[in-house]
Amino acid sequence: MPITANDTSRKSWLEVPQNSDFPIQNIPFGVFLTKENVVTVGTRIGDYAIDLGALQQLNYFEGIELTDDMFMQDTLNDFISDGKKTWRLVRNRIAEIFDETNPQLRDSTKHRDIVIFKIEDVEMQLPVLIGDYTDFYSSREHATNVGKMFRDPENALLPNWLHIPVGYHGRSSTIVPSGIPVHRPMGQTLPAGHDTPVFGASRLVDFELETAFITTDVNVMGENISTYEAEDYIFGMVLLNDWSARDMQKWEYVPLGPFLAKNFATSISPWIVTMDALEPFRTKGPKQDPSPLPYLQTKGKKAFDIHLEVSLQPEDQEETVISRSNFKYMYWSMAQQLTHHTSNGCRVNSGDMMGSGTISGPTPDSFGSMLELTWGGKNPLKLNDGSERKFIEDNDTVIIRGFCENNEVRIGFGEVSSQLLPPFTRQ
Repeated sequence: MPITANDTSRKSWLEVPQNSDFPIQNIPFGVFLTKENVVTVGTRIGDYAIDLGALQQLNYFEGIELTDDMFMQDTLNDFISDGKKTWRLVRNRIAEIFDETNPQLRDSTKHRDIVIFKIEDVEMQLPVLIGDYTDFYSSREHATNVGKMFRDPENALLPNWLHIPVGYHGRSSTIVPSGIPVHRPMGQTLPAGHDTPVFGASRLVDFELETAFITTDVNVMGENISTYEAEDYIFGMVLLNDWSARDMQKWEYVPLGPFLAKNFATSISPWIVTMDALEPFRTKGPKQDPSPLPYLQTKGKKAFDIHLEVSLQPEDQEETVISRSNFKYMYWSMAQQLTHHTSNGCRVNSGDMMGSGTISGPTPDSFGSMLELTWGGKNPLKLNDGSERKFIEDNDTVIIRGFCENNEVRIGFGEVSSQLLPPFTRQ
């Protein structure tokens, strides 16, 4: 089935600002709350949110097999479960509805008033009910940097890293959408020069520049999938900030890896950009040497050219861009990650989320965390307001943006923006 929604010559009758992340060729999916306190599944074109539940009730999806309440829910899980054919049919239909030459909705004031909202008049929600969350560790540059800081610089990568997409299971209960503030976590740390730990607020809170992909139902327990079919089970991608408490992490991570230093908060962008929308931006990833085992081998372009940017904004001050990176630097692809995840028969369900791991590039200005950008706090960053940062301070806001762009179209994710608040206190 062709992806007609990607037609770069198509224009919408809705106004789309220049350099918008959300032209008619994007058509992401999300969930929002209207001013009337109605929760609905929607999409976005330009600076307008579109109520897909209302569109369905008005029969604009006639001919596409959908359950009656498919878009009148508070999550995308059922829609994602319907699979790639349905995703493509719906996205293609939305592109037709909002094409500048189609008068059906364009010329119906009554219908437009029901379906279309200004983006500032809606409140974005978590787009899926995330049953399970896995975070990978798939940037060679990031893993090497961390290895140099905390282990032998000559052997920065552990022996398994070039053979498997390393990952761990995170916590879905504290995944929140952009705009929800995060409290500085409390936990155990081992201060320098001490033999016993102390309990208190983390002093070294960090961001991690990541993306994540959302899956449909992939397999039954015991079944594994190949790298050649893995992408058929990936609905789309979001931006992800996987907050980290580096001092807590250093004390707790041996021998079982990240725990409380990572699961206190994970922030994601609210619009899921589909893999169909990202199709024009495929590219080759890094050369893998040694060659992966046969079950992890791939052919063709499995990486995506997604420009990524991180800004830090002190309270009531302008933001400073502190990192520019790209998703194409990732050593292990999403297809390899998902294949490896199911290789032991682990079941993966609709709405599960897989984090990329910190995305660091080859140059110091492309590193994906404060840990790397300041090299453990040794080289503070200077911000536009004249202040310096070794790690994230209370009331700072971290903003991650991402987009793809070629000579014909720009497809973006919007942003994930989150403020770090002081530790939570009971009123």
